[in-house]
Parts: sequence; structure tokens; C-alpha cells
Amino acid sequence: MEINWQKVALERDQEITGLQAEIVEFKNTIATLQLKISDLEERLNRNSTNSSIPPSFEGLSKPPVGNRAERRSKKRSPGKQPGSEGKHLAKVENPDEVVIHRPDKCHSCGEDLINGEVVDIETRQVFELPKMAPLVIEHQLLKVVCSCGSKTKALPPKEATAPTCYGPSIRSLVTYLSIYQHVPYDRLCEIFSDVLSIPISPGTVAKMISEGGGLLGLFTETITDLLRDAPVVQYDETGARVEGSLYWVHVASSCLYTLLTCHKRRGKVAMDEMAIISNMKGIAVHDGWKPYKSYEVIHQLCNAHHLRELQAVSDNLGQQWADEMIELLLFAKAEVEKRVGLGKSSLDKKTLKSIKTRYEALIEKGNKENPATDKSQLTKFEKKTISLLFRLDTYSEDVLRFIYNFNSPFTNNQAERDIRMVKLQQKISGSWRTKTGANNFLAIRSYISTMKKHDYNILDGLNQLFNGKAWLPRGPE
Repeated sequence: MEINWQKVALERDQEITGLQAEIVEFKNTIATLQLKISDLEERLNRNSTNSSIPPSFEGLSKPPVGNRAERRSKKRSPGKQPGSEGKHLAKVENPDEVVIHRPDKCHSCGEDLINGEVVDIETRQVFELPKMAPLVIEHQLLKVVCSCGSKTKALPPKEATAPTCYGPSIRSLVTYLSIYQHVPYDRLCEIFSDVLSIPISPGTVAKMISEGGGLLGLFTETITDLLRDAPVVQYDETGARVEGSLYWVHVASSCLYTLLTCHKRRGKVAMDEMAIISNMKGIAVHDGWKPYKSYEVIHQLCNAHHLRELQAVSDNLGQQWADEMIELLLFAKAEVEKRVGLGKSSLDKKTLKSIKTRYEALIEKGNKENPATDKSQLTKFEKKTISLLFRLDTYSEDVLRFIYNFNSPFTNNQAERDIRMVKLQQKISGSWRTKTGANNFLAIRSYISTMKKHDYNILDGLNQLFNGKAWLPRGPE
């Protein structure tokens, strides 16, 4: 039988072509899987030092707090640092009660010491709580008959709104424990019953907080005006559950004022309604989210975010430029703090030029290590790295503004601290059932936060609020 070699060769060529196609398909599959593996490895490597993951999510395995490069420069032993002011329970000059303890017999010979001379006194003071019980004040409204025969009854004080009611001090303490200390309603009621012998219900707690929030209209207007005129305002936002759906809590804050609001939208619509960044005169500090950049104001980007992102580049890609950029930013921060400590208002020209030159060189070095090739061949993290380099290059003035203007902070930490307690409230309560409840909580939280920044006693301020005259901060003189 004659073999058709032409047919055999054709079949062989077809088989080879099929195998080559399979090889190409396998290579594409391997490349896709390698990208997925790289993305998964990057996700596994995320922690609070190289991403926005909060330390609380890391459990017992979380790394030491703070940026690694920053920790290297601060070799401190644990505990009280040399030169820092210690704290202790100090004695008072006039104790409320004095108890005298006299020895009966001599510990040496056993002689009676009733008539012995006192040669020294050692004092020890014990701080104790008195038995706590409500102070019930009865207001008797007298009705008096006039000579004309008309009867006139005295008007009750404004705190006596019913035959029995809770006074401003109790409402202040309830609000303090709920809003500032985040005690859940049921446990708060138990505290009042067990510790203060005052019966109170969760519904009454909700009513008191609603009352307090409703009295803060003038305060909110005042804070809005003061933030518009502040030299620096920091912004942030975080998600929250309200009425069973996703809402956004926005914060605008400075070293003296805090304003928290709630809105269904996260971006420009909510910011316009807050009406601060759209009307402000100073520097807006934020994390670089696009809606913030749409406002024509002076911007400062948060360098805490940059430090975390650079640390992630170092951890996942091992690129040296990222470590060097971390060192440079921290060096610039330390130089500014040093000059501020000396009472200076600017860096010298040589230092400014050195920082700027090194910054531009590191951006160039980073771009060489991350060339803008076909993005389909890059992992998600490699794309993030290119995006980071673009931001650091394009908005270099907003990144380094803190070295030119000492009013501009290095990070957006003030806003993040002011909004952090909202996340704690969400962990405790899960959500707010109504938008009104969320607004009341945020208004009172803004009030308390602003009082704390002014070193004003919180309970005194809450007492003023429930007496109908909210505390208001003084504006800049």
C-alpha cells in the first residue's frame, strides 16, 4: 500500500498548528493566573502600615503601630519618657472628713499611750465616692387670690416641664455617656438604675438625645462660618448605615472646630450642601479623592496616605525609590517641625531646593522602574503604583505644600481622628434607624468635639445646652 506522504505532512502540520494554538492558550491562561496570584499576594500583604486597613482588622497579628521608617528614627523605650510630666493622685489641702488613728500601746515596751505626747503626724488620703442618689427638687406653684377676687398661679421654671421630669444635669449625663462614651441605651439605663438609683428607659434616652440635637441649630451655623474662615480645614468621609441603606458621614474640621454631617451621596452634591469647601478661603487638606480636587481652593494632599502606599510598593515590589521617598517625606516633616520649634516660619532656600531636587529625582527613578507598558500585562497593584507616581508627579505642589506653608499640615489625621468615633458608634449600634437620629448624633458629636478642642468641660457645655443656651466657641480675635 502506497503511503500518501503529502496527506501525512498536512495532518502533521494541522496537529502542530493545533498544539501551537493550545500552547498560546495555555500561556495566556498562565499569564492571567499569574496576575491573579500577584493580586492575591498583594491583598494578603496588606496591613495598617501599607494600606487603609484599620489596625482593628488585624487582630493579634497586627504589626507595630506607625510607619516603619518613622519607627526606625524613634528608638524609645516603653513607658514614661524622660522629661515628660508624670501624673498621680495628688493630696488635697482641705479633706472633707478627717479620721484620727492613735496607737494604744508602745510597740517596744507595751506601756499605755493614752496620755502620750504626739510628736509627728503622717497623713494618708483615701478618695471615695459618696452614696449616690437623685436630688429631687419639688417646685410648689402657689395660687394666690387677689383682693379683686382673681386667682393667679406662679409660673414653673423651664426645667419643670411636667409633674415629674428629669433635670438638665441628668439629661446632660445621659447625652455624655451615650454620644461621647458610646454606652448602648440598655446598658446606660442599667448604669443609672444600679449606680444612681434613677429609673430611666431607652425611649427616654432617645428623646433626650433628640432634644439635645434639636437645640444645636445656632451652634452648627456658627461652626460652618468659622470653618469657612479658618486658615486650614481638613476633610474626610466614611460610610454609615442609616435607615437600612448606605449613607455617608462627612467631616470638616480644624484644630479648633468640628462639623459632622450625614448625606445619601458621597461626592460633590454632599460637599456643596455642607457649604464649607465651596466657600472657604484657606487650605483644604484631604486624601486626594477626585471630588475634592474639583474645587478651586488651595489643596494639601495627605502624606499619611502616601507613606502607606509607598510602604506597600516597597513590601510588594521591593522598589528602592519607594523607601527613599518615605525617608525624604519624613525628613522634610522633621525639618519643618524643627523650624517650628525654633519659632521660624519657613525653611531656608537651600533645604527647600534640596528637598525639591531629591523629590523630582525619585519620581524619575520610580517612572524608570515602572514604565507605562501595555496595562493588560500589569497586575492591579502595578497599575496602582503607576497611578501613585502620576499623582506624586502631577500634584507635587499639593504634596509638598507643608514645606512652603507651615500652616499646611503633613497629614489629614485631624479629620480622620474626628470621624473615627463614628465608626466606633457603628460597631456598637450597627446603624441609625432614622436620618433624624443620625443628624442628632452628629450634631452633638460636633458640639462635644469642638468643646474638647477648646478645653471646655463637656458636662458644663451639655448643661448649658439643656438649659437652652448652647456653648458657642469664640472666633479668631
